[in-house]
Amino acid sequence: MGKHIPKGDLPDNSQPIALEKALSDRYLAYALSTITSRSLPDVRDGLKPVQRRVLYAMRLLRLDPNSGFKKCARVVGDVIGKYHPHGDQSVYDALVRLAQEFAQRYPLVDGQGNFGNVDGDNAAAMRYTEARLTTVAELLLEALDEDTVDFRPTYDGEEQEPIVLPAAFPNLLANGSAGIAVGMATSIPPHNVSELIDAALHLIKHPNATPAKLAEYVPGPDFPTGGLLVEPRENIVEAYRTGRGSFRLRARWAVEETTRGGWRVVVTQIPYQVQKSRLIEKIAELINEKKLPLLDDVRDESAEDVRLILEPKSRNVAPEVLMESLFRSTDLETRFPLNLNVLDGGRVPKVMGLREALQAFLNHRHDVLQRRSTFRLDKIERRLEILDGFLIAYLNLDALLKIIRNEDEPKPVMMKRFNLTDVQAEAILNMRLRALRKLEEMEIRGEHKQLSSERADLRKLLKDESLRWQRISAELAEVKKTFGPKTPLGRRRTTLADMPAIADVPLEATVEREPITIVLSEKGWIRTLKGHVAPEAVANYKEGDKGRFVLQAETTDKIILFGTNGRAYTLSPDKLPGGRGYGEPVRLVLDLGDDQETLSLFIHKPGAKRLVGATDGRGFVVPEADMLAQTRSGRQILNVSGDVEAAVCVPVEGDTVAVIGDNRKLLLFPLAEVPEMTRGRGVRLQVYRDGGLRDARTFMLKEGLTWIDASGRTRTETAVKDWIGTRAQAGRLPPRGFNGNNRFEGK
Repeated sequence: MGKHIPKGDLPDNSQPIALEKALSDRYLAYALSTITSRSLPDVRDGLKPVQRRVLYAMRLLRLDPNSGFKKCARVVGDVIGKYHPHGDQSVYDALVRLAQEFAQRYPLVDGQGNFGNVDGDNAAAMRYTEARLTTVAELLLEALDEDTVDFRPTYDGEEQEPIVLPAAFPNLLANGSAGIAVGMATSIPPHNVSELIDAALHLIKHPNATPAKLAEYVPGPDFPTGGLLVEPRENIVEAYRTGRGSFRLRARWAVEETTRGGWRVVVTQIPYQVQKSRLIEKIAELINEKKLPLLDDVRDESAEDVRLILEPKSRNVAPEVLMESLFRSTDLETRFPLNLNVLDGGRVPKVMGLREALQAFLNHRHDVLQRRSTFRLDKIERRLEILDGFLIAYLNLDALLKIIRNEDEPKPVMMKRFNLTDVQAEAILNMRLRALRKLEEMEIRGEHKQLSSERADLRKLLKDESLRWQRISAELAEVKKTFGPKTPLGRRRTTLADMPAIADVPLEATVEREPITIVLSEKGWIRTLKGHVAPEAVANYKEGDKGRFVLQAETTDKIILFGTNGRAYTLSPDKLPGGRGYGEPVRLVLDLGDDQETLSLFIHKPGAKRLVGATDGRGFVVPEADMLAQTRSGRQILNVSGDVEAAVCVPVEGDTVAVIGDNRKLLLFPLAEVPEMTRGRGVRLQVYRDGGLRDARTFMLKEGLTWIDASGRTRTETAVKDWIGTRAQAGRLPPRGFNGNNRFEGK
């Protein structure tokens, strides 16, 4: 509890404020600070504040690509001392990431020493590592001293720092970015700069270019660690249109032949931001847990390049099947999200599409060109003013020397006599005697001519927008030449590929085949037992519960549960609870409502069919393949509503259907009269005055109708002529000795 302050002890300028408003204002200030000053990059230069400050501090330390290295501790010290009032480790982490070739597609820092590796090892301490800027960083900082961007005071007011960098390089999309702010996040994958420039040049000529057209130039991300991009083109175009989506990335692999006709898989590139050591650990865990039955061993033979060896258990299995099982179970396949959430103009967070992001970069380059040209024009104007004064001096040299020798204040006399400006007169007075030689005069006239020509070009450039866009296009073309597709850094690393034709991997490829027994109790508790256990040998139920379904299956089987709501659910035996306990409620495994029950539980057999029916007497035949569901919510097969529920789900094994109602009326009719459907209400199987459908089954008419009585004995009735009719009739009382529960099984 805080100390209570008496009202009389409050400061004179204190004002009452609601706690809710105080918390809201302070949280909003914190959120805005996190969004604008920490987590989201600026769309113009693609940098977060800490990254921009690191590059600016390194520039002031003259750590250009042609200079020597300096300790990272020196750089970090300058950053936190002048620009970034945060911890030294956070600043160093940002510097390290800018130097990691496996993290940055185009590194901005050239590091010397241990800067970490793809295994996830950390960089050495900042006192051991050294750094300098790269050519890419130079492009981002180019013309920073030519009034191209605005500056602001640093946190202590003693220095100035740029709000944004001039950015002659499309860094946002080229290197990507990731960050989590308050209530929003950003995730931008890296791209190939040559492709981005091609798209930007097209956008300059065609400002209304569609995302599909731009995607022809930028077909997808280009990750520093390579890999295969297997996302469909339509998904990529949609992601670039909206600024949101994801990209499926796979490891690059090849098959190596070994002795005696064997083979092994060699992985040479892994997905972006996947730690190699953790990936190997995960694969090893899955091998030990017998969840990768096709894989025998994994080992790491990497040096500077990635080289993972995957040994199959049998050379008879196809390498594609082995890899598909690994792609589904490990980080050899990942999805990289796209959330192009950036600061528009450095102030407002906004999710942009590819076209908007490229246009924002081009608009920034246009502003930079205008400001740089204006700055240069001012410089030329001042220099030409001085050169004009020098030329006047050369034409009137003797008179000027006389004035300087005879006058106590020669400056005003010179200005009046030769119509000079103050700047010109001051420059003449500051001339050295050696500048009076004839050669110097010729050089000044040459400089004057050159600057006059440049001034005319700049004035023309500032008046004509089309010329400015031509200049920007030329600058981008120069950047493309430096980082073109034939250069080591500019060459595309991520290959675009289609999904392989082998889409359905057999369950045996991911689960080891073992015999099990699946037990589902009357109250809905499900579990598995190792081996095949006889139904009478299954015990261990909760008090008041008992067994209902006992299936002898294998771990690779697909189990279908059909509920009274008419939905079919698919269960994977390897994911069901095991052990000696009671298991867990099946409603936790599937989205089966509390008011619904399990009607049937069976092992899926390819090509098999089921007869399904509801209590209102309607039903149809459905292939078991159409009952398989991919999600826990299942698949609706039999449409039911109100008080009507599913009542029958039995295998189709014969040519005749037998149905019996609650009113104990039995009807037999040809199976051909029942249509085959994948979903619906079906057709009328039997009509009732009272009650509804109780049970049904199929059988071979020539073999007779069989049923199992209450004692477990099989009874057969071959003289069934009296019960044979057509679908949708009422039927008649069943043969003597038929079960009293009106079912074909007496229990």
